[in-house]
Amino acid sequence: MVAEKEDSEDERLSIDCPILLTERLVLRPPHEDDIPELVQLADNRHIAEMLSRMPHPYGEAEARAFLSMARSRRGGVVYAITIADTGAFVGSAGLNVTDRGLELGYWIGEPYWKSGYATEAAHALVDLAFRATDVAVLNVSCRVINPASRRVIHKCGFQYAGQGMLNSIVAGQVPVERYRLDRKTWASLRSWARF
Repeated sequence: MVAEKEDSEDERLSIDCPILLTERLVLRPPHEDDIPELVQLADNRHIAEMLSRMPHPYGEAEARAFLSMARSRRGGVVYAITIADTGAFVGSAGLNVTDRGLELGYWIGEPYWKSGYATEAAHALVDLAFRATDVAVLNVSCRVINPASRRVIHKCGFQYAGQGMLNSIVAGQVPVERYRLDRKTWASLRSWARF
């Protein structure tokens, strides 16, 4: 019985991974051509310390493992974030199935920080989560020492839901802040102007 419930839960959270277009970005499935830029941007301890599953150092082997994981994803989606005008790879984002439900995650390469790309990508994925699934709540978390990520979370309308711990490959057990956005709040925010 439990296995059947888990299977139906995964199916309920399954998303096809359509290409998403925003004002300045194209979010698409990552592919082999991304490997050089992915390695260059992801091989950054400052980024890896903020995430749970990103190793450091990060080389071609890690990039290929990431692509393999992205292709075989069961439930949720993984995107390459690229600049619409140039096609430049700037980071990655996704919706992951966790024990708390569907969770938003993202990272942007350091040369592209403070440009609003994380917020733009996060808005697109929040909209996708609520349009492509029937989830009642979308989750996100960030390290307590990551004010930039916290600003992205607030701009998307998430509300503080408490603290927890994250097991980071690079940083070990670290405290995080957890946030939630329910469908009703998302729907009301969609009727207002963007933040």
